[in-house]
Amino acid sequence: MRLLRSVLFTPGNNMRMIHKIPTLTADAVILDLEDSVPMAEKDTARVFIRDSLDFLNTNAVSDIYVRVNGLPTGLTAEDCEFVVQRGLTGIMIPKVESRSEVLEVEKIVEELERRRGLEPGSVVFIPTIESAKGVVNAYEIASASKRVIALGFGAVDFTRDMGVSLSKEGTELFFARSYVAIAARAAGVLAIDTVFTDIIDREGLIRDAMAAKQLGFKGKFLIHPSQIEPVNRIFSPSEKEIEYAKRVVQAFKEAEVKGLGAASLEGRMIDIAVYKQAEDLLRLAEAIAEKEKKIKMRQQSSG
Repeated sequence: MRLLRSVLFTPGNNMRMIHKIPTLTADAVILDLEDSVPMAEKDTARVFIRDSLDFLNTNAVSDIYVRVNGLPTGLTAEDCEFVVQRGLTGIMIPKVESRSEVLEVEKIVEELERRRGLEPGSVVFIPTIESAKGVVNAYEIASASKRVIALGFGAVDFTRDMGVSLSKEGTELFFARSYVAIAARAAGVLAIDTVFTDIIDREGLIRDAMAAKQLGFKGKFLIHPSQIEPVNRIFSPSEKEIEYAKRVVQAFKEAEVKGLGAASLEGRMIDIAVYKQAEDLLRLAEAIAEKEKKIKMRQQSSG
């Protein structure tokens, strides 16, 4: 199972921050070529990212993605030329509004995989929804390609497109967030929630992440390393939830042996839907345990 609980943006033109990535425990890091990099620094960022991917692949516990510039900028193909190589997990495609945009980036990446001897389809995609049109077309974007493994939501550009202000309460985002999460689920991919922009307000971050989890998001975009720990914790099952899920699976399997389609556990009916949800939770718990084991081994080897 792919983990994307915490997805941290890192400017691609900041080598000091790039070199810090192996010390971080985010599930994924997105090296940015888009909004956080001024136009005059794009070429520098491309070179920094290209020259860092092998180092990060060897030393980081995070999966490594690159946010390229969107197709309307005319920079996407050259961005991909620099970053599609061994060590890259995937591409984040910003401000996507249609299925055709995903397919156009796929053509670029397919050719680069072929030329560089990479396994076909190995570079995965995270398109992000950041406009009203993107929200309307969210399902077709999420289901555009087998490479799409998650659908992201970007509130800052979405509220700008809608002509409203971004608030901490998030009232203006409720429909869009809900719909993006639903579209991702319907397409069988993960939903990643927008950044929380106030890096000082830890309690606000926690409330925002918990609300996103309740809507069906499986992780959150981050802008500062201090946000990793609380977000990882919120999007991880508790020990109590894990133990209950184990009992659900056991009860349902025992009912199946008896030829029954449902079971009863602590006064609650356990049907196939509840059983599958419990299995999903246990798979998530296993993936998290593997990640924590990897982190511990890395810390021991470096200490």
